[in-house]
Amino acid sequence: MKRMSVVLSLTAIAVAGVLLHAATPQAPRFEVDAFWPKPLPNHWILGQTIGVSVDAQDHIWIIHRPGSIEPGEHHLTANPPISQCCAAAPPVLEFDQAGNLIASWGGPGKGYDWPISNHGITVDWEGNVWIGGNGRDAGSGVGATGGSDSPAGGRAAAPKGLQSFEDNMILKFTHDGKFLMQIGKPHSSKGSSDIANLRLPAKIFVDPKAKEAYIADGYGNHRVIVFDAETGRYKRHWGAYGKKPSDDDPGAYKPKAPAAQQFRNPVHCAQLSNDGFLYVCDRVNDRIQVFKPDGTFVKEKVIEKQTLGSGSVWDIAFSHDPQQKFLYVADGENDKVHIVDRDSLEVLTSFGDGGRQPGEFYGVHSIATDSKGNIYTTETYRGQRVQRFLYKGMGPVTKADQGVIWPAGRK
Repeated sequence: MKRMSVVLSLTAIAVAGVLLHAATPQAPRFEVDAFWPKPLPNHWILGQTIGVSVDAQDHIWIIHRPGSIEPGEHHLTANPPISQCCAAAPPVLEFDQAGNLIASWGGPGKGYDWPISNHGITVDWEGNVWIGGNGRDAGSGVGATGGSDSPAGGRAAAPKGLQSFEDNMILKFTHDGKFLMQIGKPHSSKGSSDIANLRLPAKIFVDPKAKEAYIADGYGNHRVIVFDAETGRYKRHWGAYGKKPSDDDPGAYKPKAPAAQQFRNPVHCAQLSNDGFLYVCDRVNDRIQVFKPDGTFVKEKVIEKQTLGSGSVWDIAFSHDPQQKFLYVADGENDKVHIVDRDSLEVLTSFGDGGRQPGEFYGVHSIATDSKGNIYTTETYRGQRVQRFLYKGMGPVTKADQGVIWPAGRK
């Protein structure tokens, strides 16, 4: 009898352990790779780094703003040179998995209008490279508002009468930088109902199945717009909740106010999942909105609702398992990456902190994943870099906020 009681007690303990393990949320684990990428050649440095994408070969592409580096950072290019350091790298850079720079190109050329403030980069299934831009006029050259990646105070930039701005287009190039297509023209936008032009477009996603390009449009308009990725022909567009977009000024974001019925500027990303749901970054409204590809609203999630300023939802990447069970949300105002359960849209845990050391962020702007599950981030403002976070498998969530995810064994 005593022996049976012991067996039953051990069984109960084992069952309780299993149940406790099952009740503990599991999430992907990461460590910062402090030695990726390798130093750039030619005394090159990066400016505001405002886009990252991973291609089919697991090469990592970034785009930055050469015009955003400070005067003291390009003394090598002065006439005559002031010193041996430094020079702005070309706008588009391609790295391999080892961190070697293997290609670079970009800038103004014949037959297209290069943005005065390039913004976002996407490499499609054929290896073509797409970029947007958020430059208001030729006098700024570094961002939507002369150096900032959002309208001052988190307000929509509603003007006295509609301003069309300089960067009203997206561009498509081959892998090696040959121009293929431009949609939109500078200073031509008529607003969120214009089907021929963009208005400070933030990011592009290209669907290989339907061959459609989804544009987060953007810093000037309040919509998602879809074009044929091969011909540039307009397909459809919509605003928040699948409604017709409006260019009325919604005013400043207020956490206690009812949910805004329109996107605020910027509409910062639009990412399509493998199972056909479009996740849209409504950045200053601190929310993700989810749609079907035809614009039908599905659901939404507010993240870090009290966040003011530039907002909390800057960019989204999917985990690389076939089901894409997790979202990784770049939060450039709180300087974190949130790990989100894609089914429930609940935040499981976050990592990162403000700063310039490895694993810290200063304006984490863009995010992407490779086939191994590793995360890549880029930073705007004076962050000016790309970082890699190595996937370390699944594990129990022990902290809501992990802070800087330094390599295990190093203190």
